[in-house]
This record gives sequence, structure tokens and C-alpha cells, in this order.
Amino acid sequence: MKHRSRVAQNPNQPNLRQVHLIHAELHEELQSAGFDVSSGQMGENITTRGIPLLELPTGTRLHLGDSAVVELTGLRNPCQQLNQFQPGLMDAVLDRDPDGNLIRKAGVMGIVTASGEVKPGDPIRVEYPPSRTVRLSESE
Repeated sequence: MKHRSRVAQNPNQPNLRQVHLIHAELHEELQSAGFDVSSGQMGENITTRGIPLLELPTGTRLHLGDSAVVELTGLRNPCQQLNQFQPGLMDAVLDRDPDGNLIRKAGVMGIVTASGEVKPGDPIRVEYPPSRTVRLSESE
């Protein structure tokens, strides 16, 4: 499915936002802040644990289960729908670094490069791209 806002900008651009992944550690952080969230409630398709999703470079491939592969394309840019789910949730998944730069914590987006069945508890193997220098960004 393509996002309406991106199609409105350019209907011919490729869909680089097919799969949304969130790290379980974010759910725990939000729960500690008083939010009632769990896996799947913020629009994510896959919840990971122990993988530094937000630190991975563009082009990283996540091998899920026996055969599925998702290639990371960018950070998730959180939207107002999060506040409709729980007031204040959108602000809770945004932060600022010491220089005042915006930090997006709402997970990452990717494309499916190999299909396959993915089940809870399946292993995830991280395959870095040849060049690790391009950080994920919300502009993808």
C-alpha cells in the first residue's frame, strides 16, 4: 500500500515504506512514561528486541525467519494518528539531541526483498550494507 501523502507528492515514486518495524524497547520506554502500548498498536508490522533499529544504516537487510528479508529505507516519521490512539503519544516518540536536532524514535520503514512466513519468536539476522555510512532518515 502506498501512503496517500507521498502519492500526492509524486504518484510515480517507488513505495519505500512497505513494512514498519518498532523495537520492543520503545514500548517499554512508553509504558514507563504512562502510555498503554504494546506490539502492533502503533501501526508496526514487526516488533524486534535487541536490535538497534534506529542506528542501522539505509540498506541494512533484516533476515526474518527462514526466508523473509526486509531492507531498511528510512525512519518512520510519526503522525497525528498516534495522538488519536493516545493523547501525547506523538510527542513521546520524538526527542531532541543536545544540539536541538529532532530524533524520531517511532521505528523504521523498509521494503520486502524476499517474501516468507514470519512468526513471533523467529530469529532476525542483521546484514549490513557494504557501506555503513548512510544513516536512516525520515526523507525516504
